Amino acid sequence: MKYYIIAGEASGDLHGANLIKALKEQDQEAEFHIVGGSLMEAESGQKALIHTSQMAFMGFVEVVMNLSSIARNLRIVKEDLLRARPDTVILIDFPGFNLKIAEFAKKHGITTSYYISPKIWAWNQKRVYKIKKVVDHMFCILPFEVDFYKEYHYKVDYVGNPLLDAISKHEINANFVADHGLSPKEDIIALLPGSRKMEIERILPEMAELYHKFPSHQVVIAGAPNFDEAYYRSIIGDLPIKVVFDQTYDLLKHSVAAVVTSGTATLETAILRVPQVVVYKANPISIAIARKLIKVRFISLVNLINDYLSVHELIQGDCTASNISDEIGELITNAAHRASVLENYDVLRSKLGDPGASARTASKIIAYLRDA
Repeated sequence: MKYYIIAGEASGDLHGANLIKALKEQDQEAEFHIVGGSLMEAESGQKALIHTSQMAFMGFVEVVMNLSSIARNLRIVKEDLLRARPDTVILIDFPGFNLKIAEFAKKHGITTSYYISPKIWAWNQKRVYKIKKVVDHMFCILPFEVDFYKEYHYKVDYVGNPLLDAISKHEINANFVADHGLSPKEDIIALLPGSRKMEIERILPEMAELYHKFPSHQVVIAGAPNFDEAYYRSIIGDLPIKVVFDQTYDLLKHSVAAVVTSGTATLETAILRVPQVVVYKANPISIAIARKLIKVRFISLVNLINDYLSVHELIQGDCTASNISDEIGELITNAAHRASVLENYDVLRSKLGDPGASARTASKIIAYLRDA
């Protein structure tokens, strides 16, 4: 069968690549067209029509500033979708873009599969009515989403969390410290500033101050694949902080604590059992609008899934070098606080279930197409 898969950001690229692998294993005649990143390109053997680095715009103001680019990307994908005429289009998160594609595909008789539900439970819940009209099959990765959709009489499939797949398959590099010229005698503090330019430039300067505040530790940045080292150097200046690329799991497993920008990485950090503080800082106007619209108590997935404060969050004005330093200090030196965070991770892990989300999703997509 022919699959058209669309992911608009780095986390979607990871999950898209794992889904492609699972589809290939279960459908020997699988063909792929992709909009995604380098991982999806490598797994599918196809060049992305549009790369994720050209698509990820975060925040209300940022989206408005890039409306022409978004409109162009939509037009390109719609035209290509009609040329490809796949058996199904598989949309991975990225709702602002993907729900428009779902509507278009549905109108043209193309089956729509949505993998990783939009976070409509957080804000603009009325989008559920559009989803019911334009999405044929929804595959959820967060346990509480099933109950949310049930309230609207919309049947979804819960497949488990694909991060468990990615992490369980990863072989930790035991030589990570030596490979990157790090000292085996100093503990590492990991900085995960995100994958979007607008996030990194607001948040990384606050994170990087940990270099001065923890002189007996090594501070290491997890670089996003769509940027190079020179970009990070332009933000942190002359600070002798290492930047490592494509090795975030290895960096986390060798770290005593982490500062993590809100997003998928907070969940990855928790699954890898690294005590963390979650941070976020965006355009003030975007944040002001979001605070009026968003209906959830937390921003990190760890806290949202557990439904209580499991890791501390420092948002906007609270996201300062001083506050970050205070929380990292507690995570490193306060044994009781550190143990409490790890206990919260145990609760989270029990809620996520077992690995296998990619295989389960592939199996259900294929079954639905064959039964159609």
